[in-house]
Amino acid sequence: MTKILIVEDHALVREALAQTLSRLAPDMTCVEASCADEALARLEGDGDWDLVVVDLMLPDMNGFSLLGVLAKRFPDVPAIVVSAMDDASSVRRAIKGGASGFVSKASSGETLCEAVRTVLDGGVYLPDVNHAAAKRAAAPVNERFGLTPAQTRVMELLSQGKTNREIADLLGLSEGTVKVHMSAIFRALKVSNRAQALVVISRHGTRL
Repeated sequence: MTKILIVEDHALVREALAQTLSRLAPDMTCVEASCADEALARLEGDGDWDLVVVDLMLPDMNGFSLLGVLAKRFPDVPAIVVSAMDDASSVRRAIKGGASGFVSKASSGETLCEAVRTVLDGGVYLPDVNHAAAKRAAAPVNERFGLTPAQTRVMELLSQGKTNREIADLLGLSEGTVKVHMSAIFRALKVSNRAQALVVISRHGTRL
């Protein structure tokens, strides 16, 4: 069963998102929350979540702040932003804040489903960027190489010269999990070791 939490303060929009996502799979379960506090309570009450869909305009906490909380408290649960604030600055800020995808509310239901499928498969979904090499070239390192939020946090510490053990301690992960993320980063950057990874990061700029 795939379980998705939809965080949106407008009931009609929540219901529309749930109906759209329910088409993805017969075992898809969508749970709704009208504000950040309700969303966090639901996440804490049940640890079995696959994805969080977040609006940026919430009544008790803006979506950017919620993304930061999710990244720290629920690092293994990816998040997708669905928002009418779809300017380039908001998209970049959301991804930097921990989102694995961004979908404009002006997009079609199929676009939303494509984004959810991409993120559930471990990828990153950005509007008009997935098939645009020129835009990818101007993106931060994590966007350019399709890294997940968890991999990005590991890469940030890697770029600071932290060891696997130090990264594990700082992120509250096992050393084995850090090694898995590190291997994924090496594959994405097409390198075989930390030194080569640092060269690539430096060559493309340290902006993550």
